[in-house]
Amino acid sequence: MNDAQPRSLLPAGLKDVLPPDAAHEAELATRLLAVFAGHGYERVRPPFVEFEEGLLSGTGAALAQQTFRLMDPISQRMMAVRSDVTPQVARIAQSRLARSPRPLRLSYAEDILRVKGSELRPERQFGQVGYELIGADGPAADAEVILVALEGLSALGIEAVSVDLNAPTLVTSLLASLKLDPETRRRLRDGLDSKDAAEVSRWAGKAAATFEALMTATGPAERAVERLTAVTLPTVARHEAAALEAVAGRLLNERPGLALTIDPVEHRGFEYQTGLSFSVFDIALKAELGRGGRYRIDGNGAGETATGCTLFMDTLVRAVGGPRDVKRLFLPHGTPAADGQRFRAEGYVTVAGLAPATDEEGEARRLGCGFVLKNGAPRSVGAGETRRG
Repeated sequence: MNDAQPRSLLPAGLKDVLPPDAAHEAELATRLLAVFAGHGYERVRPPFVEFEEGLLSGTGAALAQQTFRLMDPISQRMMAVRSDVTPQVARIAQSRLARSPRPLRLSYAEDILRVKGSELRPERQFGQVGYELIGADGPAADAEVILVALEGLSALGIEAVSVDLNAPTLVTSLLASLKLDPETRRRLRDGLDSKDAAEVSRWAGKAAATFEALMTATGPAERAVERLTAVTLPTVARHEAAALEAVAGRLLNERPGLALTIDPVEHRGFEYQTGLSFSVFDIALKAELGRGGRYRIDGNGAGETATGCTLFMDTLVRAVGGPRDVKRLFLPHGTPAADGQRFRAEGYVTVAGLAPATDEEGEARRLGCGFVLKNGAPRSVGAGETRRG
């Protein structure tokens, strides 16, 4: 970068969050964490950077291509910048909190950094607010995680949402039972991802009818569950399907009006999930608010089981809307501190004058205040009585 370029220029996918948006985002995160805490999820705060071998092992291994690396000048070891918080929470659970009673409930609100954004989310740095339920298995645990997410979104005023349930390992286990060569498996997987019945029929051979039946078990949950239950599957795949059916039943029972859909063949984007997974969408925005699912902490299928959810702050801010209006009150130079305390207790944001002003109303307007303290009471100064904050 040469001297002619503005110093404020930032790399692609990164941005400054300015007032009042930064405070608004922090407030939303705080409200979400309060909901999680109400369900017993305790907050942790892992570091932004860790040693590479720790961050990119286990559940983090699937995120290696999205992770920045750098050399630690002190230890002379490679370090990695987190691209997802869940692997860090998994590490904490398995090390620092290994002796804590299970199930272990942990929450977080942190920024992450990725090598590149996606078509739907071009940002490379954004906030994640989420929680993990560690050491619990079964439909009750999966349903709890989804229901807590819905309660958190409701606390932000986001009610019109839909949940899409997936079983990424269902098709994986079914493919494994067929013993296909790598190229055939890849083409069949591509056909399933694109819901291309002709491609699936071409590459699935004798199992074509089974895969086609799975593709028809997609859509609104009640109808999809009926169709999924009727599909004849090998033992492992049937177990995955049964888990999907059980969680769907629990969700519909707890939230009768929930827009719930099922897609048993979807697996893209669930990097480290080893069981039932889900995405939550804002119906009006048609945008993904968060996602989660089941995984194993050590990443090799033999470790502790867990399930969790991550909500994306950038999308949540869009769904909630801009910051609320605040009443800003200008306190002329020399105003007693007790007066400021009193008006802040009444809901004002106070801005103190640091030097005498000849035109106090003009100074109030210049500083974005809609009110000025006159004779012991707030007085409107006209334009800008409230400010977003």
